[in-house]
Amino acid sequence: MSFSLSEDHEAFRKVVRDFAEKALQPNIERWEREVGGLPTEAVNGMAELGLFGLTASEEYGGAGADLTTLCVAIEEIGRVDQSLGITLEAAVGLGINPIATYGTDEQKAQWLPDLVAGRALAGFGLTEPEAGSDAGGTRTKAVLQTNASGEAQWVVDGAKAFITNSGHELTSVVTVTARTGTNENGTPELSAIMVPTGTPGFVAEPAYRKLGWHLSDTHPLSYDGARVPEANLLGARGRGFAQFLNTLDDGRIAIAALAVGLSQACLDHSVSYALERKAFGQPIGKKQGLAFQIADLQVAVEASRLLTYKAAWLKDTGASVKQVKQAASIAKLYATEAAVSATRTATQVYGGYGFMEEYPIARFYRDAKVLEIGEGTSEVQRILISRGLGLPVE
Repeated sequence: MSFSLSEDHEAFRKVVRDFAEKALQPNIERWEREVGGLPTEAVNGMAELGLFGLTASEEYGGAGADLTTLCVAIEEIGRVDQSLGITLEAAVGLGINPIATYGTDEQKAQWLPDLVAGRALAGFGLTEPEAGSDAGGTRTKAVLQTNASGEAQWVVDGAKAFITNSGHELTSVVTVTARTGTNENGTPELSAIMVPTGTPGFVAEPAYRKLGWHLSDTHPLSYDGARVPEANLLGARGRGFAQFLNTLDDGRIAIAALAVGLSQACLDHSVSYALERKAFGQPIGKKQGLAFQIADLQVAVEASRLLTYKAAWLKDTGASVKQVKQAASIAKLYATEAAVSATRTATQVYGGYGFMEEYPIARFYRDAKVLEIGEGTSEVQRILISRGLGLPVE
């Protein structure tokens, strides 16, 4: 039994940390102030390091690495900035992985080389204004029609909400879940369909004004008679939601890694400030009331990291789907809630300065909350964990 990453993983961690601290961290405040969205400069930097192609096949320019390697990268990017961490997580987990897993050879050849190289980004549209985890609430529809030239096309109508990497200048395609019919039991038949940017009728609406993740590209999407070839169906017809649920298992582990990065950043900053800041002639870290909070934060960081990398290890070593799902939900639930608490602790350590935007603590505080929401809320994780225990929870 080993509780440490391999030498290769640790060496890779150092490379990504060095990049994040030197190429990203000094620019975060400027990018938030001047760009107000996802900076192409940051994407290009991560692309040059090969981060978007970590788990992709070498056939398409990827590194063929495991999920653990991706988690290390996301943790280290997230330690500097959560917006850029989620950009990487979504680009790989929601953009590349579904195509790599369910795409045809033709679809892979068309889309993966640019996505893997970071020359393009892809999004995945599941959530809608009135539906998220509730698949039955999906209202977006795709009808198969024949055009005047005799070509079969999907005609997509509907709307999606909170979609990452969906409206950036680098975005090339967004895969959406849509109703393509009705199953024998009366439930909606949901399929995944790839809609390239520039398709008439497909519009990425103006970016959201968000509480946090200011450097993340997030848009509502609308589809009004958007026509794409029948061949743009991703995976099997009627399996769109099931495919996406399988994708979410990896995504939840990756989100947990993002949360670990945030908690680690809060711990690092808290320790540093507690040694530097003086009150009544002594470092504030000498006071038990504050030191014990930081000690509890250390415990939370260690527990979060162990749960996260155990889940990644289970995935990488071919554990059963049931084991991976349970471990992913446990890691996601604990690590994200611990990260929210970590930002609260760090803000308290910094006192009034923690409330000022000139310090990264304020940004950490803003960025944390959505971790408990994205890719399955804490409530959804508790439902899944309960079901995994055999409890008949609704």
